[in-house]
Amino acid sequence: MDVHFPTSSILSIVLQALLLSSSYGSLEPYDLLYNNAVDAFYRSDYKDVVRYMEGALSSYAEVRQTKVRCRLRCQDQHPFDSVSMDLQFFDVVLRRSNCQNECIEEKVGTQSMHKVSEDVNQDFQRRIPYNYLQLAYQKLKQLDKAAAAAHTYFQANPEHVEMDQNLEQYKALEGSDQDHFVDREARPHQRSFSAGVKLYDSADYKGAIALFEEALQEYYRADVECRALCQGPQRFEEQDHVLYHYSLYELVSDHFTQALHCEHECVRDLSTRPGRLSPMENYLPLHYDYLQFAYFQMNMVEEAMECAKSYLLFHEGEEFMTENLEYYREAVGHDVKPREKAEWYLRRHKQELELLVIGSENMQVEFTEGVSTVIPSGTDGWMEYVPISEKKNFTLAPPQELREGGPLVYDSVQLVQNSKALNGTQRVLLDDVISVDECAELTNLAHTVTMAGDGYRGKMSPHTPNERFEGATVLKTLQYGYEGRVPLRSARLFYDASERARRIIESYFLLNSTLHFSYTHLVCRTAITGQQDHRNDLSHPIHADNCLLDPEANECWKEPPAYTYRDYSALLYLNGDFEGGEFIFTEMDAKTVTAQVKPKCGRMVGFSSGGENPHGVRAVTRGQRCAVALWFTLDPLFRELERLQADEVMQALDNQSSQSQWDTSLNINPKDEL
Repeated sequence: MDVHFPTSSILSIVLQALLLSSSYGSLEPYDLLYNNAVDAFYRSDYKDVVRYMEGALSSYAEVRQTKVRCRLRCQDQHPFDSVSMDLQFFDVVLRRSNCQNECIEEKVGTQSMHKVSEDVNQDFQRRIPYNYLQLAYQKLKQLDKAAAAAHTYFQANPEHVEMDQNLEQYKALEGSDQDHFVDREARPHQRSFSAGVKLYDSADYKGAIALFEEALQEYYRADVECRALCQGPQRFEEQDHVLYHYSLYELVSDHFTQALHCEHECVRDLSTRPGRLSPMENYLPLHYDYLQFAYFQMNMVEEAMECAKSYLLFHEGEEFMTENLEYYREAVGHDVKPREKAEWYLRRHKQELELLVIGSENMQVEFTEGVSTVIPSGTDGWMEYVPISEKKNFTLAPPQELREGGPLVYDSVQLVQNSKALNGTQRVLLDDVISVDECAELTNLAHTVTMAGDGYRGKMSPHTPNERFEGATVLKTLQYGYEGRVPLRSARLFYDASERARRIIESYFLLNSTLHFSYTHLVCRTAITGQQDHRNDLSHPIHADNCLLDPEANECWKEPPAYTYRDYSALLYLNGDFEGGEFIFTEMDAKTVTAQVKPKCGRMVGFSSGGENPHGVRAVTRGQRCAVALWFTLDPLFRELERLQADEVMQALDNQSSQSQWDTSLNINPKDEL
């Protein structure tokens, strides 16, 4: 049977098909754009750096917003509210999932194209793209955009001393405007809150009220978006997907358990500044605290009373606010209800908030005409908080008496400078720890055995794009020696030299317990030719080895992901025939240099690993700088596993064990240790 369609209908179908096909796959994956930008940076094509990196940031934001919009829409279309039977529940789960997939793919294309590695996602979360952008815009003489990119990066990386220096230079330039220094990734709720605190502190209560109210709206909106992002596929880190053969009920249960855990973290996430691990204590209730006092100052007592009641939802019976409430009630002559939004939010998320809404020991109380308000001690409204169960009092001293000046163990070793000469505590500089011939042998070993990115999650340039980093562990070198790929004598020398360093540090600092290896790394950093002009960054940014350095707060937070178990550190240098690369100690502000060490063969600097010894490495601008980096712990529970395996290898070699003994008794898997 012949069927004839009107021409207009055919055109309409064709146009719809074209529109649909253009929407599918129309968004380029941000990891591809990011890689293209990095490649362009290394070939000095700064226009392409900007084009690709801005495209990557735009694609990253679009993917995120698309997921939020689609998941919220599908959540509304397929609610769980009316579900009363198991089959109905599974039906809603499948329909919601299908709805989300269709919606997302319609906007950004096939979802598999936008599956990105964890490393790339971490780079975006750490705002690494803005580091490349500020350099590219600087080269292109677009200094206003360079300043914005630098400021954006620095907000999430306040320990980055060279970026801080860049910002100071931008501010000093003629024509520089404060408006250029904007945080392009600022979260609206945090931006409004911080701005509100500044107006509050300057007694501009009317302006502060507007910003705090805006911050509340943005906070609740951000909370909804955060929870929507938790509704997608989950990562089951404890299960092997190949062996994961559970029932449908268990699979669904595991999925929603992971989703709930993710949502549980939203309260913490929304209260945490970029570049910080600890959320601001009492963050959401503080909005109502500031508001109640600001409204009171504007003689809007009923609104102040409403905010006071909202605050007491989070801190029931708190004395200062209860007294305020009584004062307001007497002033207006009647009662009011707390805000509905606060009541609704607390009903849904009370348990999550209770982890962050704790004590007021770090707050100050202000009194004005019978009304008090508790505010953070800082002027910008931010405070650091660690859960009580995890809180550790940071001290500058290791957990034993600070001493130094013990024997150097080996006759050849020379004391160059002690802590006093190095302007600090628990510091020492030694020469002739190893000989010139040993330096040469270890340097040759490094040229053979080290791999780019080893020890840095495979990243060739983990600290600066202007240098290449290569490294190897003791166990790896012994494995190479056993296989005949490097001289076994050289591999043993690496093992012996690191043990020599451990014994010297343990003896010199007069430690009353055994010092164990935490990590041992033979590492070389090489200046990349063509990228050294006008460098003002560091080879390794200022940091501390067992805590998170916060120069802005002049603190060092001893909490993960810092290696909190490390107690002492040492660097044994193998050469000095390069330019730059000086080791520096600073104050906790990460700016004031207190001592500088020029590496050379056989020289070793040792120090305690805490916030009393912030340190870094100046840029290597020509040649290659090689050293043995060592970290030690007094806690045997945190001994380096590879070192224990290396000890077994050495024992086996000393006993001249056979090949079969090597394979069975040592159980070394090259894939594990490489």
